[in-house]
Amino acid sequence: MLEILDAETTRRPIINDECLMDKPAVPAPALFADLDLSAVMRKAVARAGFEHATPIQAGLVPLALEGHDVIGQARTGTGKTAAFGIPILEQLDPIEECHDPQALILVPTRELADQVGRELERLAWGVPTRITVLAGGKNMNGQLRDLKAGVQVAVGTPGRVADHLARRTLRTDNIWCLVLDEADRMLDIGFRPQIEKILRQCPKDRQTLLLSATLPPTVRKLAERYMFEPEVIDCSSSGMSVDTIEQHYFTVAHDRKFDLLKQLLEREDPKQAIIFCRTKRGVDKLQRKLSDRWPQCGAMHGDMNQRDRDRVLLKLREGKLQILVATDVVGRGIDISTISHIINYDVPQDSDDYVHRVGRTGRMGRDGVAFTFVVPGEGDFLTSIEQRIDKLLIRDSISGFEASEQPELVLAKASDEPEKPSRRTLNPMMRRKPRRR
Repeated sequence: MLEILDAETTRRPIINDECLMDKPAVPAPALFADLDLSAVMRKAVARAGFEHATPIQAGLVPLALEGHDVIGQARTGTGKTAAFGIPILEQLDPIEECHDPQALILVPTRELADQVGRELERLAWGVPTRITVLAGGKNMNGQLRDLKAGVQVAVGTPGRVADHLARRTLRTDNIWCLVLDEADRMLDIGFRPQIEKILRQCPKDRQTLLLSATLPPTVRKLAERYMFEPEVIDCSSSGMSVDTIEQHYFTVAHDRKFDLLKQLLEREDPKQAIIFCRTKRGVDKLQRKLSDRWPQCGAMHGDMNQRDRDRVLLKLREGKLQILVATDVVGRGIDISTISHIINYDVPQDSDDYVHRVGRTGRMGRDGVAFTFVVPGEGDFLTSIEQRIDKLLIRDSISGFEASEQPELVLAKASDEPEKPSRRTLNPMMRRKPRRR
């Protein structure tokens, strides 16, 4: 039975799936000093620059410290890593007492695994803690050495963790906490078999923390099967939109998208921007065209090897890239606070993908702006996005790119014009007899 937490921290049972969609009051933000944390953790949190806990942190940390299974629903950029990382770090046994992993954190992408590992190391300041990252594209021998020497926390992608389980190089007997971060994304990209295999091999009396921006039926079923009376904290805010992100859209013909993009970049002059494309080939093509005008422009997609992807992200974090053209490989979990603009060059066909693309800006309450290019025939996608976030996108325009007439009127005029004769061409594949040479 799932339970949901309201503002007064009283609990009420969830009778059916529709109850999960109710919007309870969000846990009130609190000071980290008010949470039941050790002195060394308070120093580490202060050193990291944290003073006020976000709603997901204020709601999840106390429950996790009490040992409850918890489902935390919150958009990206709200401090979910610290929300589950602090309770884990507070309760680890010393490495001398236990050489096997005590906590396992599953994330959808290699980049997010690296990011979570770095954040945990920052929060573990003051107490020697062994944390390893188990992700594809990383040196397997290095991971084997870390596991053999002993680790306390393992962060990994489901594919590589399942690989270690098959090799019997990862022991799960002492895992008392399992975290599924960005659970909806992991299921979207087909990791369900690996996740269930990992869950079955972990102790049944473990604590499970599931964090997700959305709670589709696939996530609910996973929770019902593998979690024990979890409590649900809903910090997703109304309709998944945030007040600090301005969200605009342009209507533009497909063959004028690149010209509009150049004009938009000239107008906005972003500090750092991510431009999302639908395909890997589209990313490479757009990056080459933009590099003539903006030399500090990089590309990132799933066909790149891990070393090149790490290099691109490092340049972005260090401010050496102004523009990153990418597929949805960076649409989840990458926390770079200097991203000021998001441009959906290709409109996402899934409204949840829109939510997570836009979540790359406006991190931790900062201001951000997002633009979406909508070409004729994509109006349904725009409507789906607006219904998902419960907010209308602001129509924007740039001189020379305004839609002069409504599409219906243009079609009507076109039908009145006499049809011009066109030369008929014959498809060679449709000839009944091959043509002689």
